[in-house]
Amino acid sequence: MARAPVMAGGGIVLRRGPAPLIAVVRQRKRNEWVLPKGKLDDGETPKEAAHREVLEETGHDVAVHEFLGTLVYQSGGRSKVVHFWRMEANGGPVRKLMNDIKAVDWLTLDDAIGRLSREYERAFLTQIGPIALAAAGLVPSPAPEPTLAADDIDAALQTLTPAEAASVEELQHGLLQKVKAWLRGEA
Repeated sequence: MARAPVMAGGGIVLRRGPAPLIAVVRQRKRNEWVLPKGKLDDGETPKEAAHREVLEETGHDVAVHEFLGTLVYQSGGRSKVVHFWRMEANGGPVRKLMNDIKAVDWLTLDDAIGRLSREYERAFLTQIGPIALAAAGLVPSPAPEPTLAADDIDAALQTLTPAEAASVEELQHGLLQKVKAWLRGEA
């Protein structure tokens, strides 16, 4: 039987300056550089946990802004689900770092991505970092990726051979079954 996922909250923590900076923290136990985040306490919402964990791990009180996304990965044989918000730190630290954290560095987006120890966090920050900076008004908004209209998709499907159409239908059916199994908690 699958174990329940560990729920956590975290922040993409920004600091304004000549160049916008992002907080990364160094864990004492594993000596890894990670995004500030942590598990929910009993009765805590992911947003509340994110705010508390960022304060504990960076020492900075932050303003919490919009939700940025969710990162899911395996940790200790269980899924860990971390919800992230854009946050901004003003001024200096207001408290000492928690014992689990060795250091905090404030880096440019590219340097923060390069410093992170875990590939999945680097990939997440690569995608979410520009969105967070744009939402804070620190850089121009990223250009939206082109999308296909439903009519364009229908027109493309009409050009398929019967064998190709059957393959697409099989792929759609398989994907739908996987999504249903995931929603039921079976995947």
